[in-house]
Amino acid sequence: MAGSINKVILLGNLGKEPEVRNTSTGQKIATLSVATSDVWKDKSGQKQEKTEWHRVVIFNNALADFAEKYMKKGSKVYIEGALQTRKWTDQNGQDKYSTEIIIGNYRGELISLDSRSSNGMGSSDSSSGWDAPSAEEPSSFDDDIPF
Repeated sequence: MAGSINKVILLGNLGKEPEVRNTSTGQKIATLSVATSDVWKDKSGQKQEKTEWHRVVIFNNALADFAEKYMKKGSKVYIEGALQTRKWTDQNGQDKYSTEIIIGNYRGELISLDSRSSNGMGSSDSSSGWDAPSAEEPSSFDDDIPF
């Protein structure tokens, strides 16, 4: 295989306020807890729901700043990042693993879909920061497509 892709897309809600910290070099890092849910009816017609929790780590100063300023617990978000598993040893000498969605400096997106958070968005592919159209602006897409 000549190439490969490591891309994760999430559409969910923040389970708590973003946690933001600064490294000794001034790098801002934000950690998000994002819930995604699947809802279905079982054979007896009862509504069932399963929620998955995802840890998202942002290593992009502009996007971390955006998350800190505009995102709150319950905010609906769209996230694009890469899956990464870290290994470390705990205090008892046991190997531990953590799988996270990473938004780095050059790839990834963080878009707020919640009108309460000023409809901002961010992309680490964009040098313009996180300018976004407001929800009141008309869409440039033509919705005559039948699917």
